[in-house]
Amino acid sequence: MTTLFISDLHLEESRPDITGAFLGFLKKEAPGAEQLYILGDFFEAWIGDDERTPLQEQVATALRELSESGTRIFLMHGNRDFLLGEDFCTRAGATLLDDPTLIDLYGTPTLLMHGDSLCTADVEYQKFRANMRNPQTQKLILARPLKDRQQMARQLREMSMATNQGKAENIMDVTLEEVVRAMATHNVQQLIHGHTHRPAEHSLEVDGKAAKRIVLGDWDKHLWWLIAKPGQAPKLNKAPL
Repeated sequence: MTTLFISDLHLEESRPDITGAFLGFLKKEAPGAEQLYILGDFFEAWIGDDERTPLQEQVATALRELSESGTRIFLMHGNRDFLLGEDFCTRAGATLLDDPTLIDLYGTPTLLMHGDSLCTADVEYQKFRANMRNPQTQKLILARPLKDRQQMARQLREMSMATNQGKAENIMDVTLEEVVRAMATHNVQQLIHGHTHRPAEHSLEVDGKAAKRIVLGDWDKHLWWLIAKPGQAPKLNKAPL
């Protein structure tokens, strides 16, 4: 029995190397796995399930094939693809998860998050996030013509890149106090998330008990995935892109 976790692939047409690496991952690492969790920023941008680019259709077909082989697939929104919806998930044979989601990982209660909500020191981003995650805001965005949404996505990406260049590194990382608060709220000693592009395993203390935070890596120069098996500690894996 095996469960896999990945995040932050940022799939886009301009990076066919990442798409190829992901399709190879589905053929090599994923077959036979019980579950595959994709914890946000699967795509670099998502402006609605009605766009249906060749890349999106290729990825949906590949996920569907894995799903039909018996692997359950779960998708979580990230800060780049928060408009990803049920239509795409249906085509991909996947289930859309809330952020956060609590699972039982082979006997260990585990909290799954994308991770951006943990970066509370970035007050400006948290205000933007709250607005973008508002259902009414999303309804208004999705009601706009496809070309308008494509232009909006380009503008938001440019603004994000410009804004982040001027921010201190620690501001864009998680806030430990928020991590502890989230884990204590859900009564867990294990958290898995992505977003920060800082893959690592961190030991901490929650409610006086030893706890672990596992950060998934982004697929820019390497493939990163987490493997969990019964009776074993989850293990981060890395391979050249």
